[in-house]
Amino acid sequence: MALTGRSEDELSPGATGATKAGRAKRTSLAAAVALGALAWWVPEAAVGALLVFVLLMLVMHWPRGRGAARGRAPAADGGQSIWPARGMKAVVEALQEPGFIVDRAMLLRYRNPASLVAFGNMALGDPISLRFRSPELLGTIEGAIASLQPAYAMLDERRPERTWQVEIVAIPPHQGERPHFFLILFRDRTAELQIERMRTDFVANASHELRTPLASLTGFIETLQGPARNDAAARERFLQIMREQAARMSRLIDDLLSLSRIEMKRHVPIAATADLVAVLNKVRSHLTPLAAELGMTIDFSTPEGAFVVAGDEDELIQVFSNLVENACKYGESGKRVEMELSRTSERGEPVINASVRDFGPGIPAEHVPRLTERFYRVDVGSSRAKHGTGLGLSIVRNILLRHRSRLLVVSRIGEGSVFTARFPDPRRTSVQS
Repeated sequence: MALTGRSEDELSPGATGATKAGRAKRTSLAAAVALGALAWWVPEAAVGALLVFVLLMLVMHWPRGRGAARGRAPAADGGQSIWPARGMKAVVEALQEPGFIVDRAMLLRYRNPASLVAFGNMALGDPISLRFRSPELLGTIEGAIASLQPAYAMLDERRPERTWQVEIVAIPPHQGERPHFFLILFRDRTAELQIERMRTDFVANASHELRTPLASLTGFIETLQGPARNDAAARERFLQIMREQAARMSRLIDDLLSLSRIEMKRHVPIAATADLVAVLNKVRSHLTPLAAELGMTIDFSTPEGAFVVAGDEDELIQVFSNLVENACKYGESGKRVEMELSRTSERGEPVINASVRDFGPGIPAEHVPRLTERFYRVDVGSSRAKHGTGLGLSIVRNILLRHRSRLLVVSRIGEGSVFTARFPDPRRTSVQS
């Protein structure tokens, strides 16, 4: 169905006018015959019959164009309809993206349901500048209307934060006339731009993280080849630093490869099951030496019964190893880390909580929402000093997404932090039945 500016209702007035003209002629002929017969039979009434006939002809055939035009509201665009045709509206309404129809004066003539969801209610007949205050967008629309050529613009909205690509095209009018209406179509590009921004940030951060130890290694190598060539004490000290920097790069590369592998199979369903009791016991066993070095203890009271979830045991061990290791490093002042398993419900659905709690300094509230971002650190210096790569919690998040689980973080300054992995309880079906 073509979008045209001519309404279906505009096809009927011509036929209606022809019908009225024929009817007027027949009425005039009948009146002439009747009054002529009257004057023939009654000669005294001939003058009156003639006057009646003249008056009747004036009433029936007096030009009505000016009066009709004076009684109607002036139509935009040289007498064309100021509202779009039904067919045009139907096509725009079927679009899944926000769409508006405006006239040459940039007055809103139609909007589809998708635009109501995206931009709220807008009154028909109002200028679109009342809703969109972007000079760039309004200028592009004016240019498209003036040139009758397609145009594109970008619209950034802050609340909510969205980026729209806007296309403005003239709707072809009827029989090659000048376009009366213009379609403004909005396409949401927010997700695409966010992904591109994340990719750019990731490359920049990864390059920076690798460049720093590489620069350090290069400097020490040049020093050992030059001034410290015969200095045994300096050589030993520099070699130890070089070893630490090489280990830092190795950890970063290992985490990058691990994150890449996890993201590649994040949407692959998990067919295996794992007992969280066994997982947490293995994590405590593996990390007890690290905790001892830091003067800390890892507490885990084995609960009664099994806490079985759909999951890959090795990946879950990686999740809780990251959480416990972070708790030991950044909550060192609390002297202990607690692990706990419990069952509860969320929105009527049974779930399993596996929590890791430290009693350290806590995390400021403004940092909590960003903890799982790649390379995000609350304290960059402290993280690097503790051999952190900034990828641990991002790995945790991606593994939990694959397990259809999520990470909850609660932290209070001076009291410590609780990181909880919440899993759907596989027994929920039997519980509900």
